[in-house]
Amino acid sequence: MGDDDRQLRPLEFVGSSRKDLIAFPELARQDVGHALYLAQFGARAPGTKILKGFGGGSVVEIVEDHDGDTYRCVYTVRLDHAVYVLHAFKKKSKQGSKTPKHDLDVIRSRLHEAEERDRASVP
Repeated sequence: MGDDDRQLRPLEFVGSSRKDLIAFPELARQDVGHALYLAQFGARAPGTKILKGFGGGSVVEIVEDHDGDTYRCVYTVRLDHAVYVLHAFKKKSKQGSKTPKHDLDVIRSRLHEAEERDRASVP
């Protein structure tokens, strides 16, 4: 199947992820938007990585550096009816690249919510 044969999957935002993403600086927001657009077609953009601890490669983190800050957006392609944006945040810790526990908890909770929403979706 070529790129032209791929179907555009809907993009759904969970929790405050849309509002949080809109608060990113414009260039970071544009780069994240492009990565999400590629995800809708089943592709992964450069600057993305599989988020460990969520089973397989279905939860992906977009990492964007802008003016010395790091912005992250997490989405899942695991579900049938859409690409779900689970969390968007500015990484505050300057030590290491590990995703903070609080943010992992938010992602887990929103993944559960996305799973429920996806089950309730009409194909």
